[in-house]
Amino acid sequence: QVQLVESGGGLVQAGGSLRLSCAASGRSFSSSAMGWFRQAPGKEREFVAALTASGGNTYYADSVKGRCTISRDNAKSTVYLQMNSLKPEDTAVYYCAAARGNRYYYPNNYVYWGQGTQVTVSS
Repeated sequence: QVQLVESGGGLVQAGGSLRLSCAASGRSFSSSAMGWFRQAPGKEREFVAALTASGGNTYYADSVKGRCTISRDNAKSTVYLQMNSLKPEDTAVYYCAAARGNRYYYPNNYVYWGQGTQVTVSS
């Protein structure tokens, strides 16, 4: 069992940066691949980024590639999403999730989810 709590969201102007954190509790964190998803009003939840349990491999949606960096600190049981050059279209609730397989781009690959943190980018 893994419990996930996101933080770090907020209101930022276009071009700004935010760093999201996801604190995990539970013994399986260090052996779990982790991902970030987002969901805007009226839209489906979409993949943002993921990384393997060791952090050695990372995956990004084309829409955020080059602007976002996912990382993890297994000693702190925390995964991060650094977001730079933010755009209004990045506005969404951001969720972190723990994976059960390696289909990182698909929400149904993830078994545990946080409650989400709101990111709002003003133009």
